[in-house]
Order: sequence, then structure tokens, then C-alpha cells
Amino acid sequence: MRTRRDAKIDRQIKQKPPSPAGGKVLRRLFAYLAERDPGLNNDVVATFVIPKATVPKFVFPKQTSRIKAARALSARPTKRRVAAAKSFGAAISKAATSLTHAPRTRGRAGAAAAAPGTVAALWRSLGPDHVPNGQTYGTNRVDVIGRLSSIAVDPVDAKHLLVGAAGGGIWESKNSGANWSPCTDAMPSLAIGAVTFDPSSPGRVYAGSGEGNFYANLGAGVYLSTDGGSSWTVLASAPFMGVGFYDLVVDPATPSTLYAATTNGFYKSTNSGKSWTQKRVGRCWDISVNPGGGTVEILASFQDGLFVSTNGGNAFTAVALPSLPNAAWTRLAVDRVVSTPDIAYAFGAAGNASHFWRRSGTAWKKIKVPASLSVNQSWYDWFVAATPDKKGQVYIGAIDTLRGDLSGTTWTWTNITTQGSKSIHPDQHCLTFAPGHSSTIYAGNDGGIYRSTNSGKTWKSLNKGLMISEIEYMASDPASSKWLMAGTQDNGTLRHTGGTKWDHIADGDGGDCGVDQQASNIIYHTYFNVTLERSTNKGNSWLPLSPPNVASLFYPPVEVVGPTLAIGGVALVVSRNSGTSWAVVPLGLTTNEVASTMRALDSNAVLLGTNFGNILQMDWTGTAWKKTALASPAAKYISCIAVDPSNPQRYWVTSSQVSGAGGRVFRSDNGGTSWVNCTAGLPNIPFNSAVVDPADFRRVWVAGDVGVYQTSDLGASWAPFSNGLPNAMAVDLLFHKQDRKLICGTRNRGAWIVDVP
Repeated sequence: MRTRRDAKIDRQIKQKPPSPAGGKVLRRLFAYLAERDPGLNNDVVATFVIPKATVPKFVFPKQTSRIKAARALSARPTKRRVAAAKSFGAAISKAATSLTHAPRTRGRAGAAAAAPGTVAALWRSLGPDHVPNGQTYGTNRVDVIGRLSSIAVDPVDAKHLLVGAAGGGIWESKNSGANWSPCTDAMPSLAIGAVTFDPSSPGRVYAGSGEGNFYANLGAGVYLSTDGGSSWTVLASAPFMGVGFYDLVVDPATPSTLYAATTNGFYKSTNSGKSWTQKRVGRCWDISVNPGGGTVEILASFQDGLFVSTNGGNAFTAVALPSLPNAAWTRLAVDRVVSTPDIAYAFGAAGNASHFWRRSGTAWKKIKVPASLSVNQSWYDWFVAATPDKKGQVYIGAIDTLRGDLSGTTWTWTNITTQGSKSIHPDQHCLTFAPGHSSTIYAGNDGGIYRSTNSGKTWKSLNKGLMISEIEYMASDPASSKWLMAGTQDNGTLRHTGGTKWDHIADGDGGDCGVDQQASNIIYHTYFNVTLERSTNKGNSWLPLSPPNVASLFYPPVEVVGPTLAIGGVALVVSRNSGTSWAVVPLGLTTNEVASTMRALDSNAVLLGTNFGNILQMDWTGTAWKKTALASPAAKYISCIAVDPSNPQRYWVTSSQVSGAGGRVFRSDNGGTSWVNCTAGLPNIPFNSAVVDPADFRRVWVAGDVGVYQTSDLGASWAPFSNGLPNAMAVDLLFHKQDRKLICGTRNRGAWIVDVP
């Protein structure tokens, strides 16, 4: 989301606010996909009509020339895009399945399975399971935790809740959200786009993996639970590998029939989800089935508009909504009043405006909604939810949620999520009603889950115990592994001080961060772009440092060594006096090239990797910074550089890009003059981070898009080191030398720690 802090950041870096098309989160999506397979971005460009100024320059080289052609594509995905997504999803699923069935080891690569009576190195959660004082657009603070994409309430037990986290799996509560349990940590993918109960048999629950809003490429199929959501199995992987879900519906009249709205079209199953047939191509966002069943009516929203089917989704006809916009849809949602199904609503975003229609009987009428409603991120946060038993009440969600109440012919709109001291976290993804009590609603957003028992007048956070924070970067105190700082997606920068309750110490988006290893009370954090703030009291207060702005990744890399501060972009932004003054050092990068990772050797030398696979060494000569180009391990996105503490000439490099020639883990024994490909034995997935054991240079760990892996022979062989670790995306690793602990930051499953023997 865009907060008041963002306006201050814009002034600090002297730039205009981000383009209104797509919002900041679209830049994050481009970066996420480009790190893994630049071709995946074509799907984003083709799907969302993106102004040229919005397309990032530094995340998918040689792709910008294809934008015009991509826009000209029809709603039908190209075979290349479908194949790339399928291949990626299959690789992640295979790796996750291998980890789930891997033998328990003693913690050493190549070691035998643990003998009876011995205990393998076991990861345990650091949380956070509770983050008070999170940000809102209002005047209050709220408990936050992480992004939810779906909420389902048991139709026969209102206390029984299931939620789907963007990349954190399915969680269950049997006491109205007072306590939560993770249910899918061992499943092939923890990215969840939809969860739904079978209303005729609530013990049967379905879930669509792959979050359509963001983590679509992590789709691994449809999951099934036969015990109300406590345990799950893969019901059907085909044809959903690498496909994201937006909606999943059980036919009210024929429960063996299911319908799915996905990034790859509308699908139907007639055998309780065991097999599926695509019935209409093109991105499908939403499905509303008549209470009498799909043969009565199905309304579905697609990339090319609203459509209706009266034969169970086997064929669709376009709905002629009055006063349609000329611009293409970036999102379109649909819902109906369950008690009066001829009353339906369509809510869409096209161009710079929102559009809203109500159907009564067979006639659709366009209704004006408040102009203040933001369509900035409509592709990402957008829904319509009709109150099931009220003909004249509806909820529309975007960055905020508005409740519409009809009296006669007049609509009254009330913002229920940003309302002064009664606000909750913005960026709304879903809204669900309690069965039989339509005034009790559940809202799911980037902050987590919130419940209102009075139609949104007041809210209660239900986030305590949900460990679904999306960590981007971490930094630790050298004196204690019980102190940790982490930047998180849309929930600011957090601080861990020993318990599972973490402190919220900075608002906005949490980017890279650092701790002065010689004076650990001095810490630094970033928001997005080239920003930096310093604290001299471990995060209790902050001083903006206002480094010069240069073009960079959304989250640029940062290194801190005493008074030397370095930020990587198209140039090196560096200070040698703790941010009092700054220099901008040209790097001589090629067009569309940018720093993607950095590692400081000491206060006078910094290694820098780029999205094109180049590696530079920057050395302070006493008067200036000297650049030396090292050998490139592969022409691929460099995600991490690690330096052996016992040998400053031995480097390790990871790449998160799976496409293109070359491996994804490399070692240099001569300061980057040459590289050895050490990828053999690792799964074909992105790798995001690496650390070296300070006590044993042969022992190295790497974190992948699923799992952590270990070598004890300098990369000649690898074995899983993921005992107890959820199958979430592992994005950052820290090794705490003094306490002999390895710490892993994940996307949507928080931070984890393991004792290293």
C-alpha cells in the first residue's frame, strides 16, 4: 500500500509518487518474476494494460522491446508463457515433495538417516505470531501479520475458520480466530488463492494453490481435505501446475461439480475435483453461481468482460453492461444476493476509474460510486461481496472497503476499513460473511484477518497466532541471536527480541536492513528505492539520511560496515561517514542493468552483483572508489554473494533465475577470477541466499524458493537441510557465529532458526 510515510520518502528522494497504474506492488511483482524467469513478465504486460512509464527498466532485460507485441496478444495465453509457468511450478512442486519425503539427517550433507534415538537438526519458528501497532490509513494502530487471499467459514460451525495465506499456506481456527494452526506446511506449494467448503458436506474442503494476485507461478493444483481442513492432499495437479487461483466454487445443486477461476481461464470438474476441463480461456477473476446451481445461472468475470452461462459453464455469453468503459479491464468482480439471486453486482476497474453495476431481475443499471475509491492496485486488491440476505447492501473492496446501503433509489457509501480510530490495515483482498449472521464479516488484506460483528462499524484483529509474515531481508546482532530485524512486505520493519511477539519499528514497505557489527545499537533500514534511515537505539527512533536518488530495484541492496554505508542501483551510492555526506559512484553498467545484491569485504571494499550476472569489486583508494570487473559466473540474475570468513578470496554466488544457460550456485576460490558451477545435486529452482560456516569453510547453506540445502564438501554434493522447515519460499539466510545458529527468513511463514552442531 501507499502510506503517509511514502509521501515523505518521495520528498526525501525528490521524485514523483509511483505511477498510478498498478501501484508499488506491481513493481514488486515484476521484480519477483524477473528474478526467476524474465519471460514470465510477458504475461503481466499482456494482461494488464501497462503504461510505458510503469514498466520497470531493471528487472527483465531485453523484454521492453516486446511490450507492444505483448499488449497485442489476445486474452489467450501464449504456449510459451503457459509452458514457462508450468515448468516453473512443476520444479517447485517436485522440490517440495522431495523435501517432504527426505530422510531425517544428523545435519550433515551426505550423512546417513538419523539412527533410532537420535534427533536431527530441527528448525523452529521465531515468529512473528503477533505484531502489535501495525499501520493503517487511519489514526490508530492495529495488530498485523501478513497477506491473506481467502477466508472460508464453516457453513455449519461459525467458529470454524480457514484462511489461505498468499505464500503461507492454509490455517485453521476452531474458536473464531482466537487460536490458529498451520495445516499445509508439507504441501507442494504454500501459495493459496482460494479456499472453499462443500456446503453439503462441510468436512470436505477444497483449495486452489497458486495465488492469482501475486504468486500465480507457484500453483501446484487443487488440494482436498476430508476432515474439515485439518489435513490436506493434492487432489489434482493437472492442469493447474504454475497456474494461480482467484476463486473456487462448489455447485450448490450438484456438489460433485466444481468451478475454478484462474489465471489461465475458467475450469470445470464433474467428479469432485479429480479432473478438470477448461471451458473458457483468458484470465478469469470471479465466479457467482445461482443457489439453484450452475444450470440455472453462472456469472463469471473475465479479462474481456462479464459473461453468463446457463448450462453449467459449458458455454458463455457476454453480458451487455450499460455504459461500458472504453478502456480494458484491469479487474472485474461479480457477486449476487443469495436470498434473491436475480440481484447481482459487477464491480470493475478500467483505465483510471472504477465502474459498478447492479442487476435487479434481468436489467443491469450502472451505479455511481465515490470518486475517492482508488483503482491504483485493482489488479491486486479488488472484490465485490453482496450481503447474502439483504437486497440493498453490498461491499466493494480495493485499497479500502466501502459498504453500500440502498434506501429507495439512493445509495449511501461508507468507508469501513479506513475510519479514523477504527481503521484496519488496507489493501483488501476478500470479505466473507458468517453463516446465518450477515452482520458478522471477515476481512482479509495485506495485514491479515479482521472480524466485525456490526457490518464494519468496528473491528477486531484475529491475527495473533498466524505466522504468515512475508520477510524480505534480515539483519542480526552479533552478540545475540535473540535480536533480529526484518523488512517485511507492506508491514514495515520488525524487530525480534527473543519472543514470538515482534515489535513494529518502522512503517511502509520494509526493504533491506543492516546492523553495525562494531556498534550494534546502530542499525539501518530502508523502505523502497534508494532510502535509508539510521537508529542509534536499536530501532526505538529513526533519523532519515536522505541518500542521493538513483534508479534501482524496488528493494535495492544495502551494506553496512561501521561508518561505510553502501546502496546499490545503477550507480553505487556510498557514504564513509555514517550518512553525513554521500557520493554517487558510476558503475558503468549496460542499459537495463542494475545492482541486485552486494557484500562488503570490509569498510573499504564492496562486492556487487547485477541482474545480468556481472560482478564488480569496488575498492576505496583513499581518495576515490576504484572499480574492478570480476569474472561472471553466468549471465543470470545474481541474488546473493557470500564470502568465506576464513578465506576472503573464496566467494559463493547464488542466482534466482532458472531460465538461461548456466547453474544457480557457484564458487570462486581466487577472488572472482574464475568460477566453479556447484549446482549439481540441487533441484532446478531459484536460489536466493547463501552463508558459509565460519568454523568449517567446506560447509555452506543455500536457500531456495523451497527449502534450505547444505554441502559439507565445498559444493561437490548437497543434501536437504530443511527438517521442520515449511515448504515456503526461503529468501534470506543468516549465520549467527557466536550462538552457532542458522536463521532463515521466508515469504509468508516468518523467520526460522536451527541449532548448528
